[in-house]
Amino acid sequence: MHVVRQLPSPQLRPYLLTALEGWTQTRGSQTKLREVPFPGVPLIFGLGGSWLIEGPETRQPECHESFVSGLHAAPALVQPADSSWSCIELRVTPVTAHRILGLPMHEVTNRSVGLEHLVRGADELRERLRDTESWSERFALVESFLRQRLGESEAPAREVEWSWHELRRTAGRAPIGGLAGELGWSHRRLIARFREQIGLAPKAVARVMRFDRAAHALRAPTRGLAEIAYDCGYFDQAHLNRDFRALAGTTPSAFRASTLDSGGLAA
Repeated sequence: MHVVRQLPSPQLRPYLLTALEGWTQTRGSQTKLREVPFPGVPLIFGLGGSWLIEGPETRQPECHESFVSGLHAAPALVQPADSSWSCIELRVTPVTAHRILGLPMHEVTNRSVGLEHLVRGADELRERLRDTESWSERFALVESFLRQRLGESEAPAREVEWSWHELRRTAGRAPIGGLAGELGWSHRRLIARFREQIGLAPKAVARVMRFDRAAHALRAPTRGLAEIAYDCGYFDQAHLNRDFRALAGTTPSAFRASTLDSGGLAA
């Protein structure tokens, strides 16, 4: 397994949650992994090989080379279809994904969809990426593609973007009623706009953010579950357990053990 990471250019950093990542595996394992929800949207540009994906709303695995996954409220199972594969992964904010895709984000909630079906020029970009051997040149091509798509799109609703950033700033603890009150909106209006531009209702987004923070905290083996539950905004450890069963399909203890043992979540 070989991984290359590069920070996005300053112009694009507000739109991405992490560095640009290039992944290559040669004659490796085809282990099925449990991918848990996080408050972002992954864009996968396949450079070779494909993926079998079992989402919360799919009856059988779907095969994609390049794909986008909307916000999830349940785990998905992902397995490489081949022992050798290569891809570029971007994790963008849902607001950014809404601009890139140009469709209501609830249409891809709990789903993974081939990029070629949603993004004009995705096939051409994939071919150019495959013809380029340098990772730095590949990342430059992806960044140019993003800048073009963002430049052609409309800016997001200021109110939705502000609410999203408030939820991120507070790790999902900002009261939803308080956000609606600040905007002078009803709960119903805020929910409708969130589903359109984010993919989930604000309360569900806050739940995913709280879970994501707890999932990261569990990677520290010395921290107790009760302490993590308190720090991440859960009522108690039982509340933490319920959310993990719903969002990760496992218990916090099993999640921690799997993460520490393998660096991933083998199903």
